[in-house]
Amino acid sequence: MSNPYEQQPGYQPNLDPNYAYTPQPQAPVLANWGQRLGSGLIDWLIVVIPTVAIAAVTNQLLGNLVSLAALIAFGYMEGTTGQTPGKKVVGLRTAKYADGALLGVGIGILRRVLHILDALACFLGYFWPIWDEKRQTFADKIVGSVVVVSK
Repeated sequence: MSNPYEQQPGYQPNLDPNYAYTPQPQAPVLANWGQRLGSGLIDWLIVVIPTVAIAAVTNQLLGNLVSLAALIAFGYMEGTTGQTPGKKVVGLRTAKYADGALLGVGIGILRRVLHILDALACFLGYFWPIWDEKRQTFADKIVGSVVVVSK
């Protein structure tokens, strides 16, 4: 044999006690729309309940500031860990499409802001992952991210 990695004819590694199996890395599983919806609803409730309560007790400006703080905090979490509280509960994470790395703080916050585009035209961007090959929203496409099932 010229190639030391070439398998011998008829060789069955699962029957060889000296064979060391090294599992090959698998491509991450893209999150389906239902999983993304579930994580988004959890995150939405975490933001909306305090925002409405604060706005009702004090004023709308303070409620808006709480929403802005939550947007930044969730963008930070997603950029540094790949997960928001909702994604953690559902078992998802956000990563760069190119290499699976974390987005980073700036891109994580930008992705959150760009979800405004997903809400335009009757929330079409939020439904886009249903038929998109990479299951991306418009914001995901712009920053080059995907939502995957975490291990």
